[in-house]
Amino acid sequence: KNFIEIGRVCTINYGEQAGKVCTVVDVVNYKTALIDGPANITGVSRQSIPLRWLSLTPIKVTIGRNARQKALNKAFEKANVMERYNRTGSAKKAAAQLRRSNLTDFQRFQVMLLRKKRAIARGRQVSGLKKQAI
Repeated sequence: KNFIEIGRVCTINYGEQAGKVCTVVDVVNYKTALIDGPANITGVSRQSIPLRWLSLTPIKVTIGRNARQKALNKAFEKANVMERYNRTGSAKKAAAQLRRSNLTDFQRFQVMLLRKKRAIARGRQVSGLKKQAI
């Protein structure tokens, strides 16, 4: 299970920094956490944020409570957090959504045609398998 704890790597779901990666530095109360990017790697500065705005990842960094920027940077790089995060399903999904949102109208049309071709090919395979089963 992923619990909210010091050193837990999260993604921000809401607000102006939605989609960015951050680390829990301290738990303020049962609804709020103090997070930090580190800012030079993820672009998130130290701030207090509601827990409802965070999605927890399985990645955890070993840091002390209220760790300073320098210690957080060292731990972040030692644990290869960004590399590990980019391999998660949620990061891949976010990258795909970003790629899709940047498509032009013609590119979306081409995607639609390719999806149709793939569906037709699957249908033919399934019907062939059904005929063999009978």
